[in-house]
Amino acid sequence: MTRALRQIAAVSAFGLRTIGRRRGAAAAAVFGIAGVVAVFVGVLSIREGFVRTMSVSAAPDSAIVLRSGANTEMMSGLQREETRWIADAPGVARSERGSLASAELFVVINLPKRDTGTDANVPLRGVERAAFDVRNDFQIVAGRMFEWGRNEVIVGAAAATEFAHLDLGGSFEVGASDWNVVGVFSEGGGVADSEIWADAGVLQPAFNRGSTFQAVFARLDSPEAFTAFKDALTTDPRLNVKVMRQEDYYDEQSRATSGLITGLGSVIAGLMGIGAVFGALNTMYSAVASRSREIATLRALGFQAGPVVASVLLESLVLALAGGLIGGGVAYAAFDGYRAATLNFESFSQVAFAFDVTPRLLVQGTLYATLIGLVGGLLPAIRAARMPVAAALHES
Repeated sequence: MTRALRQIAAVSAFGLRTIGRRRGAAAAAVFGIAGVVAVFVGVLSIREGFVRTMSVSAAPDSAIVLRSGANTEMMSGLQREETRWIADAPGVARSERGSLASAELFVVINLPKRDTGTDANVPLRGVERAAFDVRNDFQIVAGRMFEWGRNEVIVGAAAATEFAHLDLGGSFEVGASDWNVVGVFSEGGGVADSEIWADAGVLQPAFNRGSTFQAVFARLDSPEAFTAFKDALTTDPRLNVKVMRQEDYYDEQSRATSGLITGLGSVIAGLMGIGAVFGALNTMYSAVASRSREIATLRALGFQAGPVVASVLLESLVLALAGGLIGGGVAYAAFDGYRAATLNFESFSQVAFAFDVTPRLLVQGTLYATLIGLVGGLLPAIRAARMPVAAALHES
């Protein structure tokens, strides 16, 4: 075993020292793999950013109540009396201002995107006073809070960046009414940062919704209070509701979009990976051909086939690893923190988010590069080991 390891080390060191003589082919393989990894990590960073934006909105002690059978707020509907029964349910946290349960209205309006000018579905949410206590990390970051009873709105920080007419002090028209932007808020980078908020009492008549709402967001006494809260509502004969933890709700909301991104990213990376494998094959076949006499000489001196195979594979893996590291670095520099907006297929509204190049993605990209190098180096390594010694020694 020790002798074999010494032979592997000797042959590998010799092969790596000769990469400079083949720098053109080696560079092509490295940058080909780097391109694959950069695309792979970049596309999947879209999924990571989208999922993070959805998940950061939920707290363990928060719940959402919808009409039974509804999967989204758009499909739900609750009467004012029903929202009051929900707010009085056991397990709901309370403050000096009352129950921490906010009945809310959710509609979608068309606004153009700043970069393309194309219309996008932007969420407009009607809220009650409790909404600001129910949410995590809510704060006004510019301007002021809207005044209750007036056609004023506050906009999420991400929405203000992505969509036109949402500048502080600006206005936009919905139906027969003009809505004035008086403040910009943030909820710690969550999905609410993509929304516009207004007084639910003003929004209802503007959209002919009467006294109806679509969901109730509630803060509970503790995460453990969820079971009692859910049981009380689902067994109440006056109600026909669906009760979910907010983290489960947002997980379901992100599943379709993240699945689509993952599928497309995997297909693109797979097709590019096949091309990179052929590039690695070409590079390593060239390396074996240029070193045929050296390899044959080593075999004649008593080196076994195994160390030769290992040395060629190691060279291929070194080139692939270099490509993986370069590709990961490029992806991080180009994509991490890049802001965009995409359609949430569950609510048919836009969600603004930032691409997130996570350490896990960088590790996955490096492993993918290593796999490409392993596959691309395997056949040339076998060819090197099977090369006839006498014929190779007589090559000019």
